[in-house]
Amino acid sequence: MAALSFQQVDVFTAVRFQGNPVAVVMDADDLSTAQMQQIANWTNLSETTFVVAPTIPGADYHVRIFTPNAELPFAGHPTIGTAHALLEAGRVTPRDGRLVQQCKKGLVEVQVTQAGDGARWISFTLPGASVSGLDDAEVDAIATHLGAQPVRAPQLIDVGARWVLVQLPDAAAVLAVQPDLTQLQALDEAGQRTGVVIFGAYPEGGAAHYEMRAFAPAHGMGEDPVCGSGAGCLGVYLRETEQVTDGELVLGQGQVVGRDGRIRLAVRPDAIQVGGNAVTCVAGTLDL
Repeated sequence: MAALSFQQVDVFTAVRFQGNPVAVVMDADDLSTAQMQQIANWTNLSETTFVVAPTIPGADYHVRIFTPNAELPFAGHPTIGTAHALLEAGRVTPRDGRLVQQCKKGLVEVQVTQAGDGARWISFTLPGASVSGLDDAEVDAIATHLGAQPVRAPQLIDVGARWVLVQLPDAAAVLAVQPDLTQLQALDEAGQRTGVVIFGAYPEGGAAHYEMRAFAPAHGMGEDPVCGSGAGCLGVYLRETEQVTDGELVLGQGQVVGRDGRIRLAVRPDAIQVGGNAVTCVAGTLDL
């Protein structure tokens, strides 16, 4: 019986059980794709990652990322959670505060910083994004299935994960949405999209600048508790619509599903960075 090192990491929080968990399986080179998918389906988390030997020069490690029913080229909270697990296990050492992750999307730069209070922040530079609009019929269908009207034209943003970004009037409107997940799933399957991210601004002076929610029923995730790739796409949307072209933001996510995630989002003219804390909740072995 094989025993593989395993961690379950809570991401975008420093408080256990308040963020978004990801399962991390190390030394997974001998697992087949079918086995990885079966394990990811069994963990029933939004994502499970498998660490294998890198095949691209310059990569510190190679990660494969699975939802309960599909493999993803890239995802945000698994990137941070996997880096955290490898750091905790002593498997990687940052060079000048940097790690390089290999995934199906390519190489992703990961930054590791230590705050004065001892907290470790892990962030990643969002892979290159492509941005496209939606036709009027799709926009109307999404609005109908969300039960909420966008205040700007939604955009499809592809960073490996493919999210439709929908801006609502404010944070309260975001929290009030009760989506028709069955209909959203049909739309996403037809458009080969990951899902829909909705967001709206808080009044000035609050703990967060925006509240966001992410729906991905086509990938087995009705509502993702705290979504890193969606946050990165939100940064791209804000930059594309010239609402924020160079600034740092805090995003809140997870209230509706009993979480309290916090995401740091840096929007720059030449890059988007997404960061947060992470904490290990489970450590042991996965017996096969």
